[in-house]
Amino acid sequence: MTIKLDFEECLKDSPRFRSAIEGVECDVSELETRLDKLVKLCSGMVETGRQYCTNSKLFVNGIRELSQTSGDDTMLNESLERFSSGLNKMTDSHKDLLETTQDSCRLHLQTLIKEDIKKFKDTRKDFDKSSESLEAALQHNAEVPRKKQHEVDEASGALQTARKAFRDKALDYVLEINSIQSKKKFEILQFMLSFMEAQFCYFQQGYLALQELEKYRQDLAAQLHQLVLETAREKRDMEQRHIVIKQKDLSHDDAMIEFRADAPNGIVMEGYLFKRASNAFKTWSRRWFSIQNNQLVYQKKLKDSLTVVVEDLRLCTVKPCHDCERRFCFEVVSPSKSCLLQADSEKYHQAWISAVQNSIATAFSESREDNTSMRLERPSFMSAATMDSGSPRESMDKRALDQIQRIHGNAQCCDCKEPAPEWASINLGITLCIECSGIHRSLGVHFSKVRSLTLDSWEPELIKLMCELGNSTINRIYEARIDEMTIKKPNPSSTRSEKELWIRAKYVQKQFINKLPEAGTRPTRNLRRRSRGNAVDRPIARPTDRPPKPPLKPKPGSLSRISGPGSSVTGSNSSLSSTGSARETPDEEREVEDLRNLHPGALLYHAVSLQCLPTMADAVAHGADVNWMNSAEENRTPLIQAVNANSLVACEFLLQNTASVNQADSGGRGPLHHATILGHTGLACLFLKRGANINSRDVDGKDPLSIAIENANADIVTLLRLAKMREADVELGQSGDETYLDIFRDFSMMASDNPEKLNRRSYDLKLSTL
Repeated sequence: MTIKLDFEECLKDSPRFRSAIEGVECDVSELETRLDKLVKLCSGMVETGRQYCTNSKLFVNGIRELSQTSGDDTMLNESLERFSSGLNKMTDSHKDLLETTQDSCRLHLQTLIKEDIKKFKDTRKDFDKSSESLEAALQHNAEVPRKKQHEVDEASGALQTARKAFRDKALDYVLEINSIQSKKKFEILQFMLSFMEAQFCYFQQGYLALQELEKYRQDLAAQLHQLVLETAREKRDMEQRHIVIKQKDLSHDDAMIEFRADAPNGIVMEGYLFKRASNAFKTWSRRWFSIQNNQLVYQKKLKDSLTVVVEDLRLCTVKPCHDCERRFCFEVVSPSKSCLLQADSEKYHQAWISAVQNSIATAFSESREDNTSMRLERPSFMSAATMDSGSPRESMDKRALDQIQRIHGNAQCCDCKEPAPEWASINLGITLCIECSGIHRSLGVHFSKVRSLTLDSWEPELIKLMCELGNSTINRIYEARIDEMTIKKPNPSSTRSEKELWIRAKYVQKQFINKLPEAGTRPTRNLRRRSRGNAVDRPIARPTDRPPKPPLKPKPGSLSRISGPGSSVTGSNSSLSSTGSARETPDEEREVEDLRNLHPGALLYHAVSLQCLPTMADAVAHGADVNWMNSAEENRTPLIQAVNANSLVACEFLLQNTASVNQADSGGRGPLHHATILGHTGLACLFLKRGANINSRDVDGKDPLSIAIENANADIVTLLRLAKMREADVELGQSGDETYLDIFRDFSMMASDNPEKLNRRSYDLKLSTL
């Protein structure tokens, strides 16, 4: 420790001591000023350095983001990534340098200012105070008269006390002066040493980071030199090509768009066409059209999503439009809409028409090849129904058109009388032409579900449903008042807008059905349901048993007349006939008479028990809720009633008209429960295909599988176990085996063609569970 002042000298309190103190005080004051300035400069440097590091980070991130614009250029991506990584390391080292500098400044310089210099100032105040007290005691002691002995004694005592206090404070002050003189030296030196060590680490880490990139930097410099040479050659070649193409006369160029069936990217045709909008202004806009994946699509910009004009080219036709005021126009007609397009020239006009026609032919050819290959690769699983009947599944789709068109009235479109319709509405049970089918499709599936008779596959239960209804039956319901209203029905030559107005008025607004009479026109008896094939009688819902939320709020009362010509109550197996040819018993006449005042939901429920599809269609047309619950019979729905009647066709009709396959009765049993209890395998298969919940339990806690095992119904047990396996596959993200669908299809055909074979009981089940 360096001794600035001597302790013996302070006891003398000589002018030399006072002068030395003044010099020390000036030095400490100057030290404090310079330290304050240095701390502020250090803080400014650290703050500026942090901003520099932040901006450096942003700059490096910008370099890294620049690599995203290079696409698949590996050389550029790698160089930018590696260099930005090295710069990031150096920036991190700089941040460490700044943090170390700030910590060292805080530890050494600020501590010296806030603690040591502050303590020095406090000690100096005590020294000055004791010095003033000693000076006052000396002055008082000198002024005391000699004759006043008591004052002399008192002044001498005070002087001695003041001198002792001064000596203590003077010694403490000298100690503090010597301490701060020594401490300022090593604190400043430690700060500088720490700062220089941080600088050394910073530059050393930067050097190492650059050293790691040195080999790569040299290799990249060589590659860059070669790249400059290659770019110069490519630029020269491109300039020569530019001159050649610029001198070429393109006014009579025969190169034009053409149909490419084997295009590697799947786009067999593309180019600009004008498209007329379907709005009221009929504006024309130029879009980039293409034919790809058997679809006609267009877009305005490449980044825009594709707009589909025709979803399946097999469902459309193309023809030139000579009556349009614009030149080179042609029209693409599909079931859903018609699109008017315009080419730029006659060559393009012919090319596009030819391309669409070739695409249609190619789509049909690929469809036939796919079907052939699927039949060749199909697993060798054949059901008993298929083997016994001798008619494979594929032939069913081919027979669907002929079988459905033989129904009375189905040889013509239900709405415009176009001959040979090839489309159908499966929930209405009618056949349609291609233009009317497009209008039906635009109504939405809650009004009409459109399917092709030639292109789509048909389930056997759906074919039976179409055969139970037909155009004549449905028109007697939806066109019951057309004669008295003197409304002209559209014909095949009518415009699309005329047909659309007619179809919406007929099926959406239901302007031509017989209106319901006012409520309370006549009382009704307590009806009893007569189950087909047995003598079980049960009371059915009265007209007051309405659904909680009827969809169309129909009024209670009679529907259109049930029997006689023009009636809607018909059916192949029903004693009620639409032609009036079947004789009705007195009980049946009374039952029909009572049906007139039923609520539409109750009428639907009763018609299901009679398995009378036309009456069911009539009830639905008058707003019957297909999920109506009969409170008189445990809240059973029409679908559950169809299960009790073992009517596959009635169940299919209700499901196609949005009946819930999982709505349960008051006992917690849904349609699948009832089908399992009664052993109706075909219905159980139908409900499983339509998404029935196989894990639902009734009030007794039984699910359909446990019920099927109790009843020893091997076929239903097989179906339910297959459904559970498929459900487990789906939960695991697997698509499942195609055999599942084959088995369900075979069960469906067996239930339709040979239902008596679906009656295996306990012996087969025991064998299968061993």
